[in-house]
Amino acid sequence: MRTVAIEEHFSVPALTRRISPEVIAQRGYGTRTLPPGTRNPLELLPDLGEQRLKAMDEAGITMQVLSASGPGPDLLPGADGVALAREMNDHLAAAVAKHPDRFAGFAALPMQSPEACAGELVRCVKELGFVGALINGTTNGRFLDHPSYDLLLSACVELDVPMYIHPHIPPEPVRTAYFSDLPRGPARVLETAGWGWHSETAVHLLRMVVAGTLDRHPRLKVVIGHMGEMLPMMLDRADKVFAQDSGHLKRTVSQTILDQVWITTSGIFNEPPLLAALLTFGIDRIIFSVDYPYSPNTAGRAFLNKLSLAPADMAKFTHGNADALLKLKTGGKTGGK
Repeated sequence: MRTVAIEEHFSVPALTRRISPEVIAQRGYGTRTLPPGTRNPLELLPDLGEQRLKAMDEAGITMQVLSASGPGPDLLPGADGVALAREMNDHLAAAVAKHPDRFAGFAALPMQSPEACAGELVRCVKELGFVGALINGTTNGRFLDHPSYDLLLSACVELDVPMYIHPHIPPEPVRTAYFSDLPRGPARVLETAGWGWHSETAVHLLRMVVAGTLDRHPRLKVVIGHMGEMLPMMLDRADKVFAQDSGHLKRTVSQTILDQVWITTSGIFNEPPLLAALLTFGIDRIIFSVDYPYSPNTAGRAFLNKLSLAPADMAKFTHGNADALLKLKTGGKTGGK
């Protein structure tokens, strides 16, 4: 069966070396000590050729939708950030052009220059054939509900492409307040994949709801990963506790999210969170993803192999929802309903 994974990552070391080590360290990037004999997944990020394709083939992954990971154009202000985003997107476009049936792309954006983001997204979609954009967390403390990003969100609507909100390392004040005075290893895990990433992304989306951003852009399509970033279990409670403080909104919190948000499985491969997602978002809003290379393709395939979904639902889960949302080309035809 055709299998599409849409939160899959790459990097361009030659480009990220333009960012000063001080800026990278200030944003929270650091080195990680791995057990002897363990391969660092970061080493797999730059490959957009045979090694990646081999790993996909071994796990039966038909297509990856690729997005930039690690230090990127969001760390640079002004012309430097704009130039880095353009070159990173051109690099990805070249890889997609070589393997158009295996790769598609999400745009990287110069988030410190909100006025330039819409133009780069338009270029990426109209000229490079990208299928949306992915941003990594906050930018200098700003979430997407900040008015400076309205033009970018309007461009997503006009182009009919989604915005993928991906986690990032918490800003320094958050790291200090919540994750300091702990052993280094556990602190790093707690602030990122162990909890912090997921709560921050959920807060990011909830801010867009309660700020009225999604009401102002009711046709905006948003994607979040990791089985919904803990939101499936909290939607009903959100409606109850926001009930007295949401008179400025056109819809309930849950309805707004269910109207405009898709979720992916990236990096979470067990049934309980999938059941919660199915019971809240429904099969039409859930998209398979691996989170390669941070998670191996084989783990994603093992997860698929143990699921007992109806054939029609499995088809939606593995490729149909992604094809429709991103208008992916399948066998020479444009994906869709």
